[in-house]
Amino acid sequence: MELYERLLAAANAQSDDSAIRVRAEYEPTSGPGGRVFPPTTKLKATDAAGYLTEPRYVDNEAVTVVRLDQEQSQANRCEQALQDAIRRQDLFIPHLELITQAEGVSVRITSLEAPHRSRDAYFRDAEDSEGVKFDDTETGRALRRAVREDMSAYLRWAPIDLVYGAWDSHRKQRIQVRAARAYTSEMYGVAPLAGVRAAGRVDQLNLAGDTVAVTSTGWSPLEDVKPPKGVATAKMSALGHGMIPPTEGLGGVSVKAVHREATLSMALLASVRFGEMDQELATAGRALLAAIALLGDRLAFAAPALHLRSGCDLVVVSEQVEWVKRGRDGRPVTEPLESVTVRDTLSLFEFALERARKAGLDWPATPVRVRPNASLQQAIAKSYEIAGIGEVGE
Repeated sequence: MELYERLLAAANAQSDDSAIRVRAEYEPTSGPGGRVFPPTTKLKATDAAGYLTEPRYVDNEAVTVVRLDQEQSQANRCEQALQDAIRRQDLFIPHLELITQAEGVSVRITSLEAPHRSRDAYFRDAEDSEGVKFDDTETGRALRRAVREDMSAYLRWAPIDLVYGAWDSHRKQRIQVRAARAYTSEMYGVAPLAGVRAAGRVDQLNLAGDTVAVTSTGWSPLEDVKPPKGVATAKMSALGHGMIPPTEGLGGVSVKAVHREATLSMALLASVRFGEMDQELATAGRALLAAIALLGDRLAFAAPALHLRSGCDLVVVSEQVEWVKRGRDGRPVTEPLESVTVRDTLSLFEFALERARKAGLDWPATPVRVRPNASLQQAIAKSYEIAGIGEVGE
């Protein structure tokens, strides 16, 4: 496969290809200038909810942009797309899987979904079917003992960590494992104009917004004007009843354009070390990581439309996938990368996996399954308990 051979050379710093770059432009499904909703963030300057904006050069012009989806979130979208493909049995990539039940609900968390991937506290506080602490199992020891010079354990047990990055910050070690992300992607809107909206609640029966007594089992009207000492109170509107007058709130933004920029760094992949691993397997392993990154991007973003969050649905206007080569005569050099459909990149992944296996890669055929220890199980169960009446959120 021609694309694989080029990827193999690039991921091992044996060619002029330095990266693969994706540049895409979107517009709201409602049309150009339509309103989109960025993620809401607590702003440091005001200590209030708002949107993240920053100055940036776009087409060599200094403009203000609003962050619509940051690198961490874009990586999570790729991981979720890969996880969905694994569950459909379209492919398999080794990962960790924590399985339990709480209040009759099945709970399953994988290292493609956990915030810190295979290094997450969910797995630190887990054990195998025999009750052995995960960090003391074969897989746990291998991942815990990995060092910058030898990340072979990650290639075997948690290759996703080498694509999207991981940091073993939940364990007390003088030298903590850090794997920088090889794939990065972000989305932003250009020249945002802030919108406003009014949010409220209309009650069909127009129940009175009285103050009521609240207990763990429910609420009841107060007989007296003053509540009894020690009794918790709340407005009925806070408990989901009664009218809430509309108030002004964040109303999204209108932008000139929405851009997505993604890169797969060949320099970073070439820097990944696998200790005493056979050189043929090491080079094939780096190419396999590159194939996973390309497949994750296509699974997550190759569709004609994209749903980021409520109020932020986007349609692809244009997309360019290209090789970034060594510059020449003071100018950047790029070349279109063909064959980047989901089917193409799935075939590329399968080919890369077969080549790595022929070189000696030993991937497990099933996830490494664990269960929560007693303390974590108790905490998980508490998350599913109904502990009374909650206050209405926005």
